[in-house]
Amino acid sequence: MSESPEHHAVESERLVVVAVGNTRTRLGVFVSGELDDPRSMDNADMQALVSALTELGSGEGAVMVIASVNDEVADALETTLGERLPSAPLRMGRDVPIPLVHTLEDASTLGQDRMLNAIGASARARQACVIVDAGTAVMIDYVDADGVFRGGLIAPGLRMMLTSLGEHASALPALEYERPAPDSGPCGTDTPSAMRLGVTTALRGLVRAAIEQLAIRFEGYPQVIATGGDMAVLEDDGFIEHFVPDLQLIGIHACCVGALADADEGDD
Repeated sequence: MSESPEHHAVESERLVVVAVGNTRTRLGVFVSGELDDPRSMDNADMQALVSALTELGSGEGAVMVIASVNDEVADALETTLGERLPSAPLRMGRDVPIPLVHTLEDASTLGQDRMLNAIGASARARQACVIVDAGTAVMIDYVDADGVFRGGLIAPGLRMMLTSLGEHASALPALEYERPAPDSGPCGTDTPSAMRLGVTTALRGLVRAAIEQLAIRFEGYPQVIATGGDMAVLEDDGFIEHFVPDLQLIGIHACCVGALADADEGDD
């Protein structure tokens, strides 16, 4: 099989997919097209992350592909794993193309997480959809029925909002985020509970307003897909139709399958 000098055709029954985020890395293995053993790991524990990926990538015939919005961590992983694995990891965008069709005025700073979520959602839904990625930042994006990425919005995530309150309001404490109990009601009964309830309500209100505005703008209520480490906060709102924690990994896999198909067509 021939391949271009810029990109690789990814052919493997064991595809190790890695999505390096701002604070966490999501990883898993596609075995004959089915995702197995997905998990999230803290970027701060590089030793544990390298150990897990070394184990996954050392299997016979394994190919590893890394996507990233945190190049410092991704570059370190690529260098270390390149010394440990039988074959060096591939990188999304450099070795494997991300064939996103979009209408953006400037896509030069569009993160791979948003691109891969859009590709994964389009491959899964095959209809217009809104993607809510609730992580370090909250990203709400729209993909039309033809799989075209129309853009979206970016806002602070739960922990970022909570940290900002503690840092910029002298009377407010520094807190870790804890999800309010379902029966806690609309009012916090002390300052910590009021802060946690406030950022939770802010996220839910943001999602509600964005979905409504997108439905009006594109003249139809789209399918709504949630992903990201904090997606569970949205479970009780009734706006989300599908919760897909591994949407970005699905997007990586779709790109790899597409690269292989393109290479096969080139051979013909």
